[in-house]
Amino acid sequence: MDTHGVQNPALIAAAAGVGALLFLFGFLRRMRRDRLLADTPLMHIRSAAQGYVKVQGSARPAGATPAAAPLSGRQCVWWDFRVAEQYRDSRGRTEWRTVESATSVELFVLADDDAQCLVGPVRAEVTPSRSNTWYGSESRPLSGPPAVNTALLMGSFRYTESLLDVDAELCVAGELRSHSETGDLPAALAAKLHEWKQDPQRLLERFDADRDGQLNAAEWDAARAAAAQECEAQKLSSDIARISVISEPADGRPFLISPRGPAGMEKREWRMAWLYFALGLVCVWVCAWALGKAGLAGAL
Repeated sequence: MDTHGVQNPALIAAAAGVGALLFLFGFLRRMRRDRLLADTPLMHIRSAAQGYVKVQGSARPAGATPAAAPLSGRQCVWWDFRVAEQYRDSRGRTEWRTVESATSVELFVLADDDAQCLVGPVRAEVTPSRSNTWYGSESRPLSGPPAVNTALLMGSFRYTESLLDVDAELCVAGELRSHSETGDLPAALAAKLHEWKQDPQRLLERFDADRDGQLNAAEWDAARAAAAQECEAQKLSSDIARISVISEPADGRPFLISPRGPAGMEKREWRMAWLYFALGLVCVWVCAWALGKAGLAGAL
């Protein structure tokens, strides 16, 4: 039945009700994230304990050279790109379909005044420091983006590229995990025994307990035990490198990388929460309106 030009008002009311619930969930989730970020203190990398942290620093490549963005070739520490092609359906309507996309998974360094750590950006919510959209006639652009972003359609392919620039100031919220680089003990043990074998007389003096001029199985075991003890002592007395990596938390807390700083990161969550709230109110209004139409239809 058509009620004042509205078809299936009950279906519209149901869809709007579901939308209102989803937006309410989004509102509560974003407010919870905003509170979590506000309650997580900003730490220096050197003093940050393992667990969920919020740190700030300068982005640098983990290797000898920066990464190169696939579409433009620009240097960066992280990239994301999407290539879409324009199609027209049988009715002449235009739509864009993604034909290729990828996101960088390479580690990069985050450094503050006195320390640094690695950031593994896999599954992070990244706010890019630079983003460009441009057009062309090939599936891969013949050049990088123009100096000024333009919305003019000049080709059947649309290229979108987002970057985190080298030396960009970033705030990262995620799980910090650390381990110590202590070396390969079996390899060190083998090297130590090889060194001792270069002086067989000294080896016999130390471990030939029965003085028969050769080492039996029990005496070799004693030599290996002594070598292992020396390797352990050398390892404990040497400088141990601490490697720290910030990556996606295992407990579902947000993993965020942003050039906006701590305050900007929190403000983004707050704004998104109230956007969800506003959209939820619109859905409630539509639901009430559709239910009214459905009631009128029933009366008729």
